[in-house]
Amino acid sequence: MRFLKKYSFLFILFASFIQAQEHPNLILTKKGVQEIRQQLGKVPLFDASLADVKEEVDAEMLKPISVPIPKDMAGGFTHEQHKKNYLILQKAGVLYQILNEEKYAIYVRDVLLEYAKMYPKLPLHPQERSYARGKIFWQCLNDSNWMVYMSQAYDCVYDFLSKKERTCLEKDLFKPAAHFLSVESPQFFNRIHNHSTWGNVGVGMIGLVMNDKTYIDYALNGLKKDGIAADARDNDGGLIKKPGQKTGFLANLDDPFSPDGYYTEGPYYQRYAMYPFMIFAEALQNSKPEMKIFEYKNGVLLKSVYALLNLTNSEGEFFPLNDGQKGMSYYSRELVSAVDIAYYYGNQDASLLSIAKKQDRVSLDNTGLKVAMAIRDGLDKPFEKKSLLLTDGSDGKQGSVGIIRSKKDNNEFTLVMKNTSQGLSHGHYDKMSFSYYNNSNEILQDYGLARFVNVEQKNGGGYLKENKTWAKQTIAHNTLIQDETSHFNNDFETGSKHFSELFLFDDSNKNVQIVSAKENNAYPDSQLHRTMVVLNLPNFENPVLLDIFDVKSNAKHQYDLPYYYNGQFLATNFKYESPKTLEPLGAKNGYQHLWKEGSAIVNDNKAQFTWMNNNQFYSLTTATSKSDEIILARTGANDPEFNLRRDPTFIIRKKDTQNATFVTAIETHGSYSYVTESAKNAYSNIHNLEIVFQDATYIGVKIIDKKGVETLFIFNSKNNDASQKNEITINNKVYNWTGTYYKTNIE
Repeated sequence: MRFLKKYSFLFILFASFIQAQEHPNLILTKKGVQEIRQQLGKVPLFDASLADVKEEVDAEMLKPISVPIPKDMAGGFTHEQHKKNYLILQKAGVLYQILNEEKYAIYVRDVLLEYAKMYPKLPLHPQERSYARGKIFWQCLNDSNWMVYMSQAYDCVYDFLSKKERTCLEKDLFKPAAHFLSVESPQFFNRIHNHSTWGNVGVGMIGLVMNDKTYIDYALNGLKKDGIAADARDNDGGLIKKPGQKTGFLANLDDPFSPDGYYTEGPYYQRYAMYPFMIFAEALQNSKPEMKIFEYKNGVLLKSVYALLNLTNSEGEFFPLNDGQKGMSYYSRELVSAVDIAYYYGNQDASLLSIAKKQDRVSLDNTGLKVAMAIRDGLDKPFEKKSLLLTDGSDGKQGSVGIIRSKKDNNEFTLVMKNTSQGLSHGHYDKMSFSYYNNSNEILQDYGLARFVNVEQKNGGGYLKENKTWAKQTIAHNTLIQDETSHFNNDFETGSKHFSELFLFDDSNKNVQIVSAKENNAYPDSQLHRTMVVLNLPNFENPVLLDIFDVKSNAKHQYDLPYYYNGQFLATNFKYESPKTLEPLGAKNGYQHLWKEGSAIVNDNKAQFTWMNNNQFYSLTTATSKSDEIILARTGANDPEFNLRRDPTFIIRKKDTQNATFVTAIETHGSYSYVTESAKNAYSNIHNLEIVFQDATYIGVKIIDKKGVETLFIFNSKNNDASQKNEITINNKVYNWTGTYYKTNIE
């Protein structure tokens, strides 16, 4: 009996070992492949996605195999060829599994063997600009991209290859590459950053295919001894690693993600990192289900997909918080796989199907099949984006992003107020900045990043120097600048210690939605408090955005508050002077990149400015004090290589002032027809905007429209308790209310 028990135990161990070695075992599984094959021809969206991939791969396979010696930066020939290789090989491996046609496995094998011939001889990449140079690409980040995709290709053809071929690939290619990305590149691998996530996942994915526990452990938990100096920095000047900081895939889930799924670097880089995060999670779920990776940190990966989808405008384009290229959207390949995985491993939320339906393609695995079958069966429901607060920081206590949406008919207005932490090395110095959208049109915009990604003519596709001298600087954003100096004096370490504090987020009343935050560290002697309110008012055809920005200081300063608008300047209610010769607005901190195109000293109690964009009129009205200056400026100064867009801005300047309050209202009104050449409601509806009360606790603002209707908004800037009882007297009238704000319309 003891003999039988012993050998039964050994059999179970052996069976487990055999099962662990079954291939494919990352994204596709043997059982999953059989299910996919049974459904071919029955699921239109999956079949169409498969046909598109097959056409793409077949066309590429007609060309000679190209594995060039690396030499180029991003956008160059060798860079783009190696990128194409890993994308095509991953797809070819999937086609081999689904269609069972050996030509795809042969192609994958032949290309991988070419890499195995080349890799042992490769030195570091000849381009020396990265803090962590790669071998196949100019930086380890791209080598890791290559590994994430190539590991999937290898997994798909693993059983097709001979033992000799597998030995060659692992000995000469995959193990050396994994060792290089981890042990030999600790400054890259042992970080909390999207770069390291790709590195962790690349090493982890190939570790799973090879069943190499060392590399799997490196991937999940980081290197035990990293040899990194405590003050090691990346190319952006950001700290690579804090003393005692945990690293690895799990740490990159713990630290950058808030409990709401917001990723501290911002949506552009969250989108980029979603592919390795989600694809490795799927691989771990298939190969190590006992980890329950999709339940980790209360399901933060699944939450992150919803966070990203909500961080988009009406066309699905991500808000450009921090470094972010405009135009990137949830139609990207990273979000296609993320949506499919979230649907499959989540609660199969039918609203995700509507996003997948818009994406019009699915992943060629069981998650994509499940989504396509549900769409075929008509199970999709609309994904409704509502007003939302997303916290920042691993514990959700390091700031937030407030998103307020106001819909009227087919018009959607979206306010995005950024009250976050620094955002690691991709963060900008723009506390309490905002952007404002009318559907997908930017009414008031954030510049985004200064980079032409993968455009070789522009710095090899890398970041431009203007990203530091302009895009990261405070003046490049719609927020307050003191003494022409950026927040935290443009110092990364100082900025990383602080975050804006949420004062109020209230979307309970759809006619008065508020986001309010304080910033006490951007300038050592000043306290900033910004409150933004989206109001639906009588006699206004669209919502009005009310912006109240209060600054209190221990000394006198110059305060600038810019509004970056899109479109054509139309008119002002004040006279301004335009210089005959343009000069920069300042000498540093981004001011050197602004041409001063006009200015005026406003003697009226308000300044009003109207512009036009995409057949729509917009007006900005701001309450002014005597000697306030209005500056009309445009980017492009000190830009000999024309790296910057020529964007206009309207700047309100208060000089030699200790405490200041900026109150501004933004309207969307009327329309213009290029067919009938007629303008409708082209003028602002605001007759007057004024501060009618202000003390240490309350501020009262009155908007008077052209029909004489008055809207009074009173805000308690000291107490955000919803049960707080308030009483103040304005112009001999007593106002009582409970809560933080009071709003009334007076005919």
